Amino acid sequence: MDTQQMLERLQVLEDRFEELNRLMADPDLAQDYEKVTEFAIERSELEETVNLYRDYRDVLEEVAGSQEMLADEDQAMRDLALEELADLSERREILEERLRRLLVPKDPRDDKDVIVEIRAGAGGDEAGLFAAELFRLYTRYAELRRWKTQIISENQTGIGGYKEVVFSVQGKGAYSRLKYESGVHRVQRVPVTESSGRIHTSTVTVAVLPEVEDVEIEINPSDLEYDTYGASGPGGQHMQKNETAVRITHKPSGMVVQCESERSLTQNKLRAMRVLRARLYEEQRQKQIADLEVERRSQVGSGERSEKIRTYNFPQNRVTDHRIGMTSHNLSVVMEGEIDGFIEALSLDEQTRRLAQVGMS
Repeated sequence: MDTQQMLERLQVLEDRFEELNRLMADPDLAQDYEKVTEFAIERSELEETVNLYRDYRDVLEEVAGSQEMLADEDQAMRDLALEELADLSERREILEERLRRLLVPKDPRDDKDVIVEIRAGAGGDEAGLFAAELFRLYTRYAELRRWKTQIISENQTGIGGYKEVVFSVQGKGAYSRLKYESGVHRVQRVPVTESSGRIHTSTVTVAVLPEVEDVEIEINPSDLEYDTYGASGPGGQHMQKNETAVRITHKPSGMVVQCESERSLTQNKLRAMRVLRARLYEEQRQKQIADLEVERRSQVGSGERSEKIRTYNFPQNRVTDHRIGMTSHNLSVVMEGEIDGFIEALSLDEQTRRLAQVGMS
């Protein structure tokens, strides 16, 4: 995308921004709250880009004025113009870069809530213990961002670990941040059960699925098989006596989802269906990606589990993200949910690659 194309696109956005201002000021629309809310959301999404575009346009006008001053007979005026041009050129480049990034199409799933699935991989009990630590890491991260989390299903190891834990995260932009956590997480440390002090390597897989609405994925009720059973989670004897837990099998795909976190069978069915929809949606999306044979299938946020994305080395107090070659030597802080440094770097890397693709198109 060259500068002229960028300016044309920005002008279209500014025109739409002004049109939204006029529509929202129309007294005939004032009573249509649904429409006004829709316009307000669209206007809010455009505001940052339009304000930056106006700043950029002002800088271009100042550049043109300074360039005219270069023809002045007064040497002092020409020197002043050169100084101003140096500053203005730097500002122009910064604004251009920010505008190009803002014009890169957003992932439409970015604002969705998510379902996170954490499973112990290779490493036995140690993998299960680290799965529990990753679960704590993500719930801490959600707390820091004031997001809501809720366990959907869990399969504990009995020593404080998890074979599997599935939970939801609800909050603005949850998928846009957590999608980078999908993949294989590797841990290197001396297990508490290891008497010889040898370092073990274990793995945990993380899948981050955007929640989808009924209209986004169609599920035929006749394709579902329901089994109910007594829950073993919180709730004690009340839950044991009543079959409140549910297992749903999607017969065409063989996919099985279960939920026992709620006291009500109906609530557990609803939660299990949320997970099923998310998994089927992601499976469908991955098939579309494969069918299109894209140039390079992105490992960032794709849910790929074929290779490690991050290593947590406890003896060296080190965390390394292998996708971008970024290392932190403050592992204890990372384990407390401070992962924004990695997420910001991964987001920038994704934006840069997408910007390059837009430029080639």
